[in-house]
Amino acid sequence: MKRAIKLLTSFVLMMLVAVPTFAQDFNAGETLGKFVREMGFLQFFSGMGWGNAVMIVIACFFLYLAIVKKYEPLLLLPIAFGMLLSNIPGAGMFHTSMWNDEFLNPDSPFFHSYRHVVAEGGLLDVLYIGVKLGVYPCLIFIGVGAMTDFGPLIANPKSLLLGAAAQLGIFIAFLGAYGLGFTPAEAGSIGIIGGADGPTSIFLTSKLAPHLLGPIALAAYSYMALVPVIQPPIMKLLTTKEERKIKMKQLRPVSKTEKIIFPIVVAVVVSLILPSASTLIGCLMLGNLMKECGVVERLSKAAQNELNNIVVIFLGLSVGATATAETFISLKTLGIIVMGVTAFAVGTAGGVLLAKLMNVFSKEKVNPLIGSAGVSAVPMAARVSQSEGQKADPTNFLLMHAMGPNVAGVIGSAVAAGILLNMLG
Repeated sequence: MKRAIKLLTSFVLMMLVAVPTFAQDFNAGETLGKFVREMGFLQFFSGMGWGNAVMIVIACFFLYLAIVKKYEPLLLLPIAFGMLLSNIPGAGMFHTSMWNDEFLNPDSPFFHSYRHVVAEGGLLDVLYIGVKLGVYPCLIFIGVGAMTDFGPLIANPKSLLLGAAAQLGIFIAFLGAYGLGFTPAEAGSIGIIGGADGPTSIFLTSKLAPHLLGPIALAAYSYMALVPVIQPPIMKLLTTKEERKIKMKQLRPVSKTEKIIFPIVVAVVVSLILPSASTLIGCLMLGNLMKECGVVERLSKAAQNELNNIVVIFLGLSVGATATAETFISLKTLGIIVMGVTAFAVGTAGGVLLAKLMNVFSKEKVNPLIGSAGVSAVPMAARVSQSEGQKADPTNFLLMHAMGPNVAGVIGSAVAAGILLNMLG
């Protein structure tokens, strides 16, 4: 006990000597003052600090939608959390200035100098390189292809027209956004929201208008989640109850050979016609070929699961990081939200109206409800068509018929992105 008391006394005496010396050597008052000044709480009251506070609240709202309402949670949750992290003052996880026009100017010494980003940037800056280079959306398309069955489209090739008609919203929104004062590149990025394809929206926006990536990605995934809310009123408005009751013949069986040949032919033909679309289409068809050929089951499962899940985390965090106060809190964001829902509504209407037009010239009637599935929100849009059809007639089963336009919409949105990239890039 006496020994312990002596040791404790010695330690206390040593601290009494060391603390004043430490305070003198390191200027404790200045160090403490610097610590307080750099606290994120105080930075809320300077400059755009109020904007950061607003963005944190918005990020929490999107987290609520993802967790409680289950609106596209796989991507909306990491996007919202990326937004949360990038708007914490002083954290330095994402630097908008590193990706501004000066940095991307070919005459700038930092042009394409990603070593500078790695050395000076934060975690989200480093992850954002994969978005800027267009890597993440393409990897996700491999996973999407591996999870997609093109059988209904092969069995009913006419559904390709319905998928194409649903892309009308993209070009209408493009013209509308341009009329509102957006640049052609910005208008193209806004228009692609109408395709209801998140990875395609991110891919095109990262090429044409990276400063709008955050608002456009959030709008795209929010509207995808709201398919069951947005589409039914439009479908009912444009169709009669008798049209919604139309029953369609069962689709023919599709052979394995057809399913193997299809992705190869589509990849070659589309890439030759529109080389700018070959990146997305090629990755989509590679994933589908791995699924259908039956000889690389391990690769197919990896693309559907491990690869897709890892890339979704990286993509979501880095895209959410771009939604900073400087870029998000503006009239442009409001314009994006308005034109985005316009694109989605026009795309839905375009598919329904073309199906009605096809019935004028076709002996075999098409239920116009499946036209709304031409937007590429797979398989949610097809399920909405099925649901609305059963409301009109409980014995009507439209799901497999609607999957044709639905998967055609995935191809259509990638082609539309290629056209816009070719015109505006």
